[in-house]
Amino acid sequence: MLSPFLAYLLSVVLLSRIARSQYSSDQCSWRGSGLTHEGHTRDVEQVYLRCAQGFLEWLYPTGAIIVNLRPNTLSPAASLLSICIKPSKESSGTHIYLDRLGKLRLLLREEDQAEGRVHCFSIQDGALFIEAVPQRDISRKITAFQYELVNHRPGADPQSLSAPCQPCTDAEVLLAACTSDFVARGSILGVTESDDQTSVTVSLSGLYRQKTQVFVSGGGRAKRWTGFVKMPRQCRVKPGEGEFLFTGTVRFGEAWLSCAPRYKDFLRVYQDAQQQRTNPCHLDTD
Repeated sequence: MLSPFLAYLLSVVLLSRIARSQYSSDQCSWRGSGLTHEGHTRDVEQVYLRCAQGFLEWLYPTGAIIVNLRPNTLSPAASLLSICIKPSKESSGTHIYLDRLGKLRLLLREEDQAEGRVHCFSIQDGALFIEAVPQRDISRKITAFQYELVNHRPGADPQSLSAPCQPCTDAEVLLAACTSDFVARGSILGVTESDDQTSVTVSLSGLYRQKTQVFVSGGGRAKRWTGFVKMPRQCRVKPGEGEFLFTGTVRFGEAWLSCAPRYKDFLRVYQDAQQQRTNPCHLDTD
């Protein structure tokens, strides 16, 4: 059952979609305050963010805002994107819904946001409808989250940060080696499991690329790096001998594993593609 207040807001949105708009200076992030329309608590404010990543911070929430998250360029591939949001552990004062053509689906209750967990959904699921929870004292309430637009590997769950657990094809391995946020050669030192994910400690003998510094140098003459990569718990990874090619994405400052063939298998695929001149890019494998 929708609250009378929420039902009223929906009627306003459906009948007119007339609301005040506020753009951030870079269209990536937005800060706003419910105090700007404290006397008009039935206002619905439109927010437009057109970046691959950014954040939203709504102080003293009253009424509601509709947050439209889109890439900064239009292409047919945009319809395949997913959107992931990570609430601040101090986030409170609102419920967050998905709004698709006026139909709402609850994404996060106020109490869920304090867990700080990442939640993903397809870009086709619509905009975010963020409704303030009516209360007497709004002075300590702030709704805040980071967001990222994610281009998933085919077959991946759009509601997950991670890639599917099945092995990558040869073509997917070559593409991952050229386009991933991180590409590295190394071995598995240890595995730690939690309720819903596995954290793998890795030692790297080669670092071809990293979007952000998720792997750190150990110093000394021998060039080695260490760090952690995440994956779903159901992938059942175990420490083992041998080297792998680790590839994946960086989401909210964490490395998530995508394709990870044994390095000798990657070399075979890469060298075959070199001979056939079908490599999408060049890596220094010497």
